[in-house]
This record gives sequence, structure tokens and C-alpha cells, in this order.
Amino acid sequence: MAGNTLNISASLQCPHGGTVQIIPSNPRVQAGGGAIATANDTFIVVGCPFQLPTTPPTPSPCVKVQWIVTDLRSTAGGAPTLSMSSVGLCMCAEHVRQLGGESPLHNLMEVK
Repeated sequence: MAGNTLNISASLQCPHGGTVQIIPSNPRVQAGGGAIATANDTFIVVGCPFQLPTTPPTPSPCVKVQWIVTDLRSTAGGAPTLSMSSVGLCMCAEHVRQLGGESPLHNLMEVK
């Protein structure tokens, strides 16, 4: 693993401060008292306040996370595990990567 395996108790946020809830696809594989987070799990974002900079502003909250970097040598139930080194993109309801700050890195999910 790349380091620090995530489980469903991990605190994840979108770049705009929304909270990410993890729905495990395989709750039997556990670490640290919770199901290990894998790329096959469902990651739902709630409470994202993001709005497109239109006139008037158009609500476009983050609704899900798509993982683009997972652990390379670790799997749980056949799915790549996720760790503090994993990288995810937050997506809006139209399945488009969300806008963030001034650089592309602001579009990435934050693991706390």
C-alpha cells in the first residue's frame, strides 16, 4: 500500500467543503475498526456549496468521487484499496469534473 489505508471512518471532503460519505462494497474486509475503502465503493458528496460563476450563479454541487490514483499493490476483495496517497476527482451530477480554485490541484479530493 502507498500508506495509511483508508476505511469507512475516514474524513473526506470535496474542495468546496462538502462531506464525503463512503458506502462500502465489501464490508467484510476491515482495518482499524471499519471496512477498508476501495475504488469499487460508492463515494457520495453531501453539503457541497459550489456554484458555477454564471449570472445568476448556478448551483453545481459535487455529488460523487471518481478515483484516478489507487493503491497499486493492495486489493480487498479484488478491488484496489485507497490510502492517504490516493487521488480522487469530485464530479457534479452531469458526470463532469468539478471546477475548483486557481490550479487543477484544487479540483482534487482532500483526505483529512
